Amino acid sequence: MASVAGRALAQADPAATMGGDVAAQFTNLEAELTSLWVLVCSFFVFQMQSGFALLEAGTVRAKNTKNILMKNAIDACVATVCWWSVGDAFAYGKCGQNGFIGAYNFFSSEASATGGTYWAFWLWNWAFSATAATIVSGAIAERLQFKAYLIYTTAISGFIYPVVVHWVWSNSGWLSARRRGCDQAEYDPLISGTMGLMDFAGSGVVHMVGGGAALMASIITGPRLGRFDDRGGKPGDFVPSNPVYQALGTFILWLGWYGFNSGSTNCFENCMGVAAQTAVNTTLAASFSALTCLVCAIVMGLPGDIGPVLNGVLAGAVSITAGCALVQSYGAAIIGIIGGLIYTASSRLLVRLKIDDPVDAAPVHFFCGAWGVVAVGFFATETSVQAAYTYAAGWGVFYGGNAKQLGVQVLGVVVIAAWACSLAATLFLVMKKMCWLRVPEHVERQGLDLAQGLSTGIMGKCFKRSAYTMAVESHLVRPSAKPSLSQVQEHEKAGGNGAY
Repeated sequence: MASVAGRALAQADPAATMGGDVAAQFTNLEAELTSLWVLVCSFFVFQMQSGFALLEAGTVRAKNTKNILMKNAIDACVATVCWWSVGDAFAYGKCGQNGFIGAYNFFSSEASATGGTYWAFWLWNWAFSATAATIVSGAIAERLQFKAYLIYTTAISGFIYPVVVHWVWSNSGWLSARRRGCDQAEYDPLISGTMGLMDFAGSGVVHMVGGGAALMASIITGPRLGRFDDRGGKPGDFVPSNPVYQALGTFILWLGWYGFNSGSTNCFENCMGVAAQTAVNTTLAASFSALTCLVCAIVMGLPGDIGPVLNGVLAGAVSITAGCALVQSYGAAIIGIIGGLIYTASSRLLVRLKIDDPVDAAPVHFFCGAWGVVAVGFFATETSVQAAYTYAAGWGVFYGGNAKQLGVQVLGVVVIAAWACSLAATLFLVMKKMCWLRVPEHVERQGLDLAQGLSTGIMGKCFKRSAYTMAVESHLVRPSAKPSLSQVQEHEKAGGNGAY
């Protein structure tokens, strides 16, 4: 009956039918362009894995370089399996499910009829989950067993991270700014008079989760041998193996951040202005944070150390991720400056507490991520919130917003930190109890590459070092503190493998 009526309508008014076809084609085109936009941004986010790999490889000592590279390569693969099997189901689930965790579409079993847009967003969310997991590896570099790495990567990608995604980004999450019922056209946050938790691109969801797990991992695993030995009250100064890798990795991460933040618009039509704003704000925050860290380094008497400046770039990018689409440019600059100060202070605090985090993953991602979420409650403007979310029920207190929204932002920081840190701490304590966590002392002294058979063959020759270099590494001092001749001779007798 309906088809007969449709044919009759077409015969009666062909212009109307043609107009309907054109409208359908435009709708189709919009969906295709959205898929393309999300896919391209997903590729940028995925390439952040390269940045993390280079940054970590350049920071650790040469005898552990290939080990950290292999762990970063495996990370993306483990995240793929976890996100496909359970992560996506836990994160988004089905409309109308509970606000804590989703439970629908395991193994993407219900996705066959959803079209290309679903798969584009699947890839996008997988890239985010891989990023959250890989943050941890640098914090416990040079001393972790490989099976422990596989276990915690599976836990983060498959459960810890997806649950937070469900809270904040799904249509059912109890903290979500996009929360609504199945039959609702308008968003309806659970906490009335607010937007819910505004975390546009993941300062809390991605970086606090990864950074919190990194903090717990570094505390429970303990410092590297020699890092905090008695040296007159000063920590051992570990020499990074390759500052060039550090710098290149940082710039790759910075590039990937444009996909990370701008791609979080998740649409093409009428979203490019928001995407451009996020890119500019990301640039400003990263730059101002790096300059702040440079000034701090000069004040502390470390003007030639490139590490704080590079981490300052990342600290600013993390700090602005939550509010990249929600603040004005001068707000982004201020957020970046404060992010640089928070990074510097938290990095020094960890050293004072004798918590060994080789790449400063916790200061960059956890502490600056927390600041980024809270900063939205101060600096978000009504017009930017309206443009990003299509409605505005709350914005920053500096722009006339009520304190209730700021309270929600603080609540979000507390619950995300509690969730990520408590689960990660439990996991790492269990692995420590089972003796699955840390490599034996002789393996750590020797280097994970050689101990795990990663320095053989042609590639191994690329990492061959002199006995003097090995002595410097094993004694954990700057080359200016030259080891004795007897120490070098002992290394030579041992084959130059760094073991005593």
